[in-house]
Amino acid sequence: MASLATSQSERASIAAFKTDVIDASMNALILVDFWAEWCGPCKTLTPLLERVVATYAPRVQLVKIDVDKNQTLASQFRIESIPTVYAFLKGQPVDGFAGALGERELKTFIDRLLAAVPAAPAEADAAAQIEALAQAAADALAEGAAPQAEQMFAALAAEVPDRVEFAAGLARARVALGDLDGARAALAALPADAKHATLAQARAALALAEQATPVADLAGLAAKVAANPDDHALRIELAGGLMARGDRDGAAEALLESIRRDATWSDGAARARLLTLFEAVGLTDPWVVATRRKLSTLLFA
Repeated sequence: MASLATSQSERASIAAFKTDVIDASMNALILVDFWAEWCGPCKTLTPLLERVVATYAPRVQLVKIDVDKNQTLASQFRIESIPTVYAFLKGQPVDGFAGALGERELKTFIDRLLAAVPAAPAEADAAAQIEALAQAAADALAEGAAPQAEQMFAALAAEVPDRVEFAAGLARARVALGDLDGARAALAALPADAKHATLAQARAALALAEQATPVADLAGLAAKVAANPDDHALRIELAGGLMARGDRDGAAEALLESIRRDATWSDGAARARLLTLFEAVGLTDPWVVATRRKLSTLLFA
C-alpha cells in the first residue's frame, strides 16, 4: 500500500490502519469514517457514529480518518465524496455507504452486518443469560408474580438499556403493582421515537390503570346500572371499578353491553376503552381474540 512517494507520516498512518482496522477486524466489526474538518455533513455523522458505536462496544469499533491528512488511504479506497464509511470484517471491507445516515438507518446497517458474525463464546453466554432472564421475567408477569417480574425487568433494563421491551416490561410490572408513577418513569426514560409491540402494550396498560378508578360499593353501582341501563357514564364507571378489582371479564362485558346499546355514545367511549383493554392484555392473547369476536358481532351484525 505504501510507496517511496509516501511521506513518513502517511506511512505511519498506513501502519496504524493495518493495526486498528485490518487486524482489529479479525475480532470485531470496524467502521472506518472518512471525514474532513471542512465537511458539513461529517459534523453530523461523526458524533452520531461515535454515540451509536459506543452502544455496540466491544463488538463494533470506530476508526476516523481525516482524508486531508491521509490522502494515500483516501486514494487507495477511492474516496470521491465525504463522509464515506467502510465496514471491515476479517480483514476485508464488506460494506459501506456515502453520505449521512440517521440513527435508525445506522443501527440497521450495523445490525445487518453483526447478524452474519458469530458472537464470541463469552458474549454468546452473556446473551443467553439475558434471554433466559427475559423469558423468566415475562413468565413471572404472565403468572401474576409482579414483584419478581419488576425486579427482573429492572435488572434487564439497567443491563441492556437499548432493549425497549425490557423498559416496557418494567412499566407493565409496575402497573400491576399499582406503582403508576414508577411505570411512567420507566416509559419516560425511553427515546421519543422508540417502537416495539410491548411498548404499545405497556402504554395501554398504564392508560387503562389510570382510567380504572376503584369503586367502594361495586354492588351498589351495579344496581344503579341495572336500574338505569342506558346510563352509559354509570356503566363505564362500573367497567372501571371492575377493572380496578382485576375483573377483566366483568369490565369487558360492561363495555360490550354499552356498545350494544349505543356504540356511538360519547364518540364511542366504550369501544375506545375496550380497545385499550385489548392492547394492554395483548392483541394475540386468546381472551382478546375471543372478546374481539364478540365486539365484531355487535358492530357488524
